Amino acid sequence: MFMVQLNGNKIILASGSPRRKQFFEDMGFTFEVRLKEVEERYPPVLKGGEIADYLAELKANALRGSLSDKEILITSDTVVWHKGNSLAKPAGTKEAIAMLKALSNDWHEVITAVTFTTKTTQKTINHTTKVKFTALSEAEIVYYVEKYKPFDKAGGYGIQEWIGLIGIEEIQGSYTNVVGLPTHLVYKTLMNMVG
Repeated sequence: MFMVQLNGNKIILASGSPRRKQFFEDMGFTFEVRLKEVEERYPPVLKGGEIADYLAELKANALRGSLSDKEILITSDTVVWHKGNSLAKPAGTKEAIAMLKALSNDWHEVITAVTFTTKTTQKTINHTTKVKFTALSEAEIVYYVEKYKPFDKAGGYGIQEWIGLIGIEEIQGSYTNVVGLPTHLVYKTLMNMVG
């Protein structure tokens, strides 16, 4: 397997997401996972990408004091933005069903922000992907929510799961961004940092 050379730098991934961990492994990075619970609250004036940026930086600042020299902390946040509203992780079945009904037969944006933090620097990038759901029936929505329980996913769905296979009509932008990480930008940014 191709292993990326980091010139003595060490990646610290502050994410419990199995999808993000898999992306870093698949890109050829070795990393350590370091987690700290953060209350994900943001000022109500923020919109879309501003929310994702704010929350990614909030997570970074909670761990910044634990960094050693040559450690690069990576934090991220994904926002599903639809008709001026942020659809966060649903609190339960009822909310997940309501989100998918709202997204059905319409476009929405998936915005993922990634913050790269060292002891002395901080840089945040984000990427927006536009996603169009076909018209979903209530039976399809209920089946998906009850079987897959997408309560850890912004917008109440995972594009890589059944609902994505049968319901995503069109996508403009990075697919991996919708899963939770704009891998092409993360790779490029890290290479620039360690080069």
